[in-house]
Amino acid sequence: MPQDKQDLRSLSEPVRFKRALTLLLMTLLLPGSAQIAAGSKRAGRWAWRVLAGIVGIIVFVIVLGLIWRAGAINLMVSPTTLRFIQILLILLAIGWAALFVDAYRLGRPLTLERNHRLATSILDGALIVLVVSALVWGSTIVSTQRDFVASVFGNGEKSEADKGRYNVLLLGGDSGADRIGTRPDSITLASVDANTGRTVLIGLPRNMAKVPFPAGTAMNKQFPDGFKWKDCAENCLLNGVFTYAAGHPALFPGDPNPGVTATKQAVEAVTGLKVNYHVLIDLAGFRDLLNAVGGITLDVGKRVPIGGIGSPIKGYIEPGANQHLDGYHALWFARSRAGATDYERMTRQKCVMTAMLNQLSPQTVLTKFQGIAKASKKVVNTDIPASDLGTFTDLALDAKKLPVSSFSAVPPLIKTGNPDFALIRTSVAAAIGKSEALDKSSDDGDGKKTNAPSTTSTTTKKPSSTSTTPGKSSTTPSKPGNDVEDVASICKA
Repeated sequence: MPQDKQDLRSLSEPVRFKRALTLLLMTLLLPGSAQIAAGSKRAGRWAWRVLAGIVGIIVFVIVLGLIWRAGAINLMVSPTTLRFIQILLILLAIGWAALFVDAYRLGRPLTLERNHRLATSILDGALIVLVVSALVWGSTIVSTQRDFVASVFGNGEKSEADKGRYNVLLLGGDSGADRIGTRPDSITLASVDANTGRTVLIGLPRNMAKVPFPAGTAMNKQFPDGFKWKDCAENCLLNGVFTYAAGHPALFPGDPNPGVTATKQAVEAVTGLKVNYHVLIDLAGFRDLLNAVGGITLDVGKRVPIGGIGSPIKGYIEPGANQHLDGYHALWFARSRAGATDYERMTRQKCVMTAMLNQLSPQTVLTKFQGIAKASKKVVNTDIPASDLGTFTDLALDAKKLPVSSFSAVPPLIKTGNPDFALIRTSVAAAIGKSEALDKSSDDGDGKKTNAPSTTSTTTKKPSSTSTTPGKSSTTPSKPGNDVEDVASICKA
C-alpha cells in the first residue's frame, strides 16, 4: 500500500472526510492550492501563475480605467480583446474543472465511509457545475458583446470633436420592409461637450421647409435655393431629404447610405454645426429595446392617445407623476400624433431620450445585457466606429450626472414653413454657449467640471414654455420653448 494511503489510514475517518472537503473548498477559493498542499506542486504553481496573470490583467485594466476611462473601455470592447476573453474563459472552465477532479482524487474518496464519499462526490460535482456554468455563461456574454459591437458599430471613419464638441444626429423612424427609417419621424442633434459630457439636444421639426445644403455638395447643386416645395411637391421637407437622397443614389456614388448622408448635410447647414456621427433608430424595434431595459419612469403631463391618425384610438396614457411605462406605452408616448402638434411630440421624444440616459444604469446593462444586445442589433444603425465606443460610453457616464439642456427650432421664434436659418444658427450657438457657461462657472481647476445642480436655471422662460416646480408633476406644453431649457422643466424624466 502507498505511503500516503497508509498515512491517511492512520487518521480518523472524520478527519479524512474534513480533509477531502477542505481540498475541494481550497480549489474553489484558490485554484491550485490543493495541489500545492497535497499533490503535484508543479501543477499547483502553474495554476497560480495563470491566476496571477489574470489578476495582473485585471489590475492593469482598473488602473487604466482610473487614468484613462475611455481607453480602458475601448480596450475591453475591442473584438480582438473580446475574442481573447471568450477563449480564456473556456480554457479556465476546463482547467478549473480538471483541478476539482484532481482535488477530489487527492481526498482519497475510497478511504471514506459510504455516506462521506457520497457527500464528497456530490460537493465536487456541484462545484464543477457551478464554476464551469459561471465561466461558460461569462463566455456567452462576451460572445454576445462581440457580436453586438461587430453588428452595430463598424469600421467607420473616426471623426474628431469640432470646437470641443461631438455632434451626433439622432434619427428615428418606422422601418419599411427592407430598410430602417425610410423617412425620419424624429430628428434631433445631440451636441455633447467632449470634456464634460454636458449635452444640448437640438430639436429640428420634421416639417421644416426650404432646408439648405452645404456648398459643393450634390444636394446643394440639385437644390441651390434650398429643398423647396416646387421642386418635389409634398416631400420637400426636412424629413423628406432622406427619402429623396435614397431614391437618387447616383448623386452619391459609392455611398451605401445616401439618405443619412444628405440628412446630415442638411442638419449641418441648418444648425451651423459639424455632424460627427449619426444614430438611426427603428422606432418599431425601439419598443423591444425599452422592454429589454425594463421600461422607463417619467411624468406624463397630459393624456396621450394610443393610435389615431389613420387608425382607431386604442386607449390612452393617462397623466400622472412617476409613471412606469413599458416599451409599448413609452413608444406611443414618444410618437403619438393624435391631438398633438409636431412640437409637442418633439418634447415627448426628448423626455424619453432623457429618461433612458438617466435611468439606464450599469447594473441594468450587466443584468439584462443579452436582451439589450439582441434588441439593439435590430434597432440601431450607426456610423460610430467601434474605436470610439469607449469615448462615447465615457461621455455618457459623465452626462448622466448633468442636466440635459435643449433648444427647439419651432414657432413662435422659427416659422417652419419659411425658416430664418441665420436665426436658427445664432440660437443654436447661444444654446451651446449657455450650456458651456455652466461648466466654466463650476470649474474645479483640474480640467474636469463639477456637476452643476439639476435645479440650476439657464433660461428666461417664454410664455409658451411650461416649467415644473420641484417636487411636482410636470406638464407637457403644446410647444417646447425656443431657449435652452433643462429638459426636466418640460417633463420630468
